[in-house]
Amino acid sequence: MGIDHVTRRGLLLGGLASIVSGCGVSEDWTITSAFAGDPDQNPRYRRQEVAYDGAEPPGTIVVNTGERFLYYVEPGGRATRYGVAVGQEGLSFKGEAIVGRKAEWPSWKPTQDMMVRKPRLMQYADGVPGGPLNPLGAAALYLYQDGQDTMFRVHGTNEPWSIGHAVSNGCVRMTNANIVDLYSRAHVGTRVLVI
Repeated sequence: MGIDHVTRRGLLLGGLASIVSGCGVSEDWTITSAFAGDPDQNPRYRRQEVAYDGAEPPGTIVVNTGERFLYYVEPGGRATRYGVAVGQEGLSFKGEAIVGRKAEWPSWKPTQDMMVRKPRLMQYADGVPGGPLNPLGAAALYLYQDGQDTMFRVHGTNEPWSIGHAVSNGCVRMTNANIVDLYSRAHVGTRVLVI
């Protein structure tokens, strides 16, 4: 479904889906706020090539939750750096994983833990279909450990203003433009390090 197919019903359903997003949205979310304050206009979080002095080989994804940046390591001591939103205190994934799956316009379904923490999410137990207003945005990279889905994702968002903050239920959010760029670079099997 393209952006041209957005309807009033779609806006309302997408807004509702965003409110209950498993990868988290703020309690004071409104439809208007979803389209306000594009963080890509903030030079701090704009995608850019930067010097990188880490020991990880090219092709590795490194998420620094404290800095609110994701680095895609490039050859020659360089990296493409993206601004991200990360999980709230105590909900973030830490450690190593691999991209075990990729999806464009993914659907979203709350985990059991999310529904325990927020019982109102039970109404979405069957899932929310993908699309421009879905909380997972334009694409998602699914993080796996030992062949198992961790239930954590690196994904787009319909709340671009959240980039730079610790607001999600654990996932790493990027603007849709940035997840599309990263999605084109990363492949199934890409190593991901979250520090």
